[in-house]
Amino acid sequence: MKWQEVRRLYPNQYVVLEELESHIEGNKKYVEDVAIIKPIDDSKEATRELVRSKGKKFVYHTAEDTIVIEIVRSPGVRGVSRYEN
Repeated sequence: MKWQEVRRLYPNQYVVLEELESHIEGNKKYVEDVAIIKPIDDSKEATRELVRSKGKKFVYHTAEDTIVIEIVRSPGVRGVSRYEN
């Protein structure tokens, strides 16, 4: 389903979505097509759902015109060798 249709069906509320189609430009992911998992009325429940989200599942508010997700890449963590010779 296209984002504009989701916004029409669920105005001014959070929705749990699954990404179906997207593309990446620079450090941003633009999501074009989604599947609705469920609408959410309460912002606290939306936060709980967001924390549990993984993979292609995410929470977004329909007040936004488009779905744009910033991609944050964690730099590799280098450990300090603790081996003694």
